[in-house]
Formats: sequence, structure tokens, C-alpha cells
Amino acid sequence: MPATLTILPDPPKPPTPVGLVAAGGRLPIMIAKGLVAAGHPVHALGLANQYDEGLPSVCVSFQKVGVLKVGTWGPMLRRAGVRHAIMVGRIDKARMMHDPLTIIRNLPDLRTIVAWYRHLRHDRRSHAVLAAIADEMGRSGVHLLDSTAPIRDSLAEAGVMTRRQPSEAQRGDITFAWPLLSQTLRLDIGQAIAVKDRDVIAVEAVEGTDRMIERCGQIVRAPGWTLCKGARAGHDRRSDVPTVGTKTIENLYRAGGRCLALAAGDVIMVDKREVLELADRLGVSIIGVASAAS
Repeated sequence: MPATLTILPDPPKPPTPVGLVAAGGRLPIMIAKGLVAAGHPVHALGLANQYDEGLPSVCVSFQKVGVLKVGTWGPMLRRAGVRHAIMVGRIDKARMMHDPLTIIRNLPDLRTIVAWYRHLRHDRRSHAVLAAIADEMGRSGVHLLDSTAPIRDSLAEAGVMTRRQPSEAQRGDITFAWPLLSQTLRLDIGQAIAVKDRDVIAVEAVEGTDRMIERCGQIVRAPGWTLCKGARAGHDRRSDVPTVGTKTIENLYRAGGRCLALAAGDVIMVDKREVLELADRLGVSIIGVASAAS
């Protein structure tokens, strides 16, 4: 079944206040700084035991919230005068479960339970969860925005982005793999595919890109394979945007990967300059390719 395109509201003009629902990683801080640079006051909700400790200092206001208390997020932002928000970051489930008090704090509220019953009983994939959260926040008058809007410069660009150029063999592997990646993205199987000498090494599934890269290193002993990564067909840019960072490059190099092909305009490069510098230092080429899901 073809993916449904989600129509997102236009970003508000500054100095309109914007909310930020922040999970873990560097991305929420990048988003907050991008919003502030554009002239928006940022009111953040940090998910308990997930958000980066440097986030509150970037924002006009900051409140800690429970991961599963979605019903409180919208009303809290509305009280701060927020009508538009961005939701980004990585949820570390292990950090949610490290002590009994954390489990109690993260028990779902009634509105979250109702939303789960309405939307997620039969489909618990990430984009279905996001749609349910967006719907619940919309009921409170807070509408989620395209999460890439404040950081357009951090998206993958078309063409070779590193000084290191892909070899002819690597370019051939990208040409071979890209139509296959397009199909796996349409089927919502995973965001990445690994290939060497026009043989598919691995396809990403529920384990995520980093563990897939580790698996490739166990399968292929000789270095030189290529990783292609894109975004799910019709992906919801309110949160469902694939990312790579320096850890991706380190893992790729350690596992023998020497080329990374990214869907141009569809993949966020966290700390982009550092990613490109590290790739050049390790001898990994990075190239942006027309969207695999188009």
C-alpha cells in the first residue's frame, strides 16, 4: 500500500514561540539552536532520563516530562503560548527501566492509554506512533512542524560531500543498490542496504543502522563495501527523519565500510562538518544521491 503523504503546517514567522519535545542525542540541541538563530523563543519539554543536559540553557523555558505522559505535553506547551512544536531525539529504552521510580514516573496517563487503544493496537510501527502523538497534541492546539526546518544545512546534499571520492566499483554498487533500497523503503522494511561487488550483504530491519553495520563487518572480512541509506516512502518529517553522525562513520570504518551513500535532502547529518572531516580522515567517501523513495 503506498504511503500517505503528510501535509505539515508552514513554519511560523519569528519571533513566534516554538515548542520542542526533546528525547536524547545531539539533534534536539541542534534544532533548538537553529530555532533561536531564526529568532524563535524555544520552550522545551525534555523527556525524563533522555534529554541532553545542555538543552535547558538554550531555551527560554524548560520542563521535564514523562515519556509516556503524552496527554500532558500539549497543555504544558499551550500554557507557554506555544501553538507549533518540533519533536526530535532518540528514545533509550534501557534508561527508562534503570530503577523502579523511573518506571512509575513513566506510567502512561489516561489520554496516552486512549490514544494507544485508538491508533496503535494493530500497528505499532514508529510512524504510526508519531501520527498518534501528533493527533493527541493537535487536540490541545499544538501542531507539529517539519523537524528539519531549522537545520536545512545539516541535510545530505546531492553529489560527493567528502574530499575522498568513491571508487568506480563503489559508484557501480550504488547504482546497483539504489533501486533495491527504493523498494525496501516503499515496503517499510528498513532505511539502509549494504552492498559489495553488486552483491547485497545486508538489509536493515528492526535492529537499526548501527547494528546492521556491525553485522556486515562479521559477514564481509575484506574492507570496501558500501552502505546506502534513505528515508521511508512518504516519511513523516515531523520526526521520522533518518540520521547519521560521527558514530555512524566510526562504526562503518571499523566494520570495513568505505563508502556511504545518503538520500539527498532526506537524511540529517548530525554535526555535519565533523562527520565529513572524520570520513576524510578515515578514508570513507560520502555521496548524496537523489531520493531513493521518490
